[in-house]
Amino acid sequence: MMVYKILQSGGPIIWPLLACSLIVLTVILERMMFWFTLQRRRNRPLMDEILTLAEESEWEIIRTKTAGCRDHVIRLLIVGILHRDYDMGRAMEAEANLSVQNMQRFMPVLDTMITVAPLLGIFGTVLGIISSFEMLGAASIADPKLVTSGIAQALITTAAGLGIAIVAVIPYNYFNTRITRAMHVMEKYATSLEVVFNKTAKINEKNANENHAI
Repeated sequence: MMVYKILQSGGPIIWPLLACSLIVLTVILERMMFWFTLQRRRNRPLMDEILTLAEESEWEIIRTKTAGCRDHVIRLLIVGILHRDYDMGRAMEAEANLSVQNMQRFMPVLDTMITVAPLLGIFGTVLGIISSFEMLGAASIADPKLVTSGIAQALITTAAGLGIAIVAVIPYNYFNTRITRAMHVMEKYATSLEVVFNKTAKINEKNANENHAI
């Protein structure tokens, strides 16, 4: 009942604000589930083992061990290994960009809500103040509550808009931090794989030249 009274006192702008709050809640829950699932798929020991096997050129063993693995970093390494005879770096860059796009999904929506919600709140405040002044400008005011209702509308929409923005900005920054960390991890392992592969290729080339000389 209390919620209904607040919605009723908030004026017409309270309904777009309610829609914004539902959108924010939906995006936050979806992104939390996404990152939880992503974390469960992580397999750090296997990531390090892939680099060790790559140094020994054990490509078939890597293929067997990573079959069915859904870790996004391991997928990145596998894409690089599959394209090792062509352009390993660009192949991993394309895969990394795809992973980052998935991580950034719905983030612009959350960013928009952080901006729009306070603006809607201010808009509702202006409408409430206008309504109050219209009441004050009347020839006579039989009921002072008519004026206070406009003031209440102004305060409620402002509070609602700011509340939505505050609630949204914390997970927004958290998700962005997770994206940045994930990008650093992918870059670290992609660079390590390239270094290992180039080192192995040079050693194999040197051995081949020595055998040819003999």
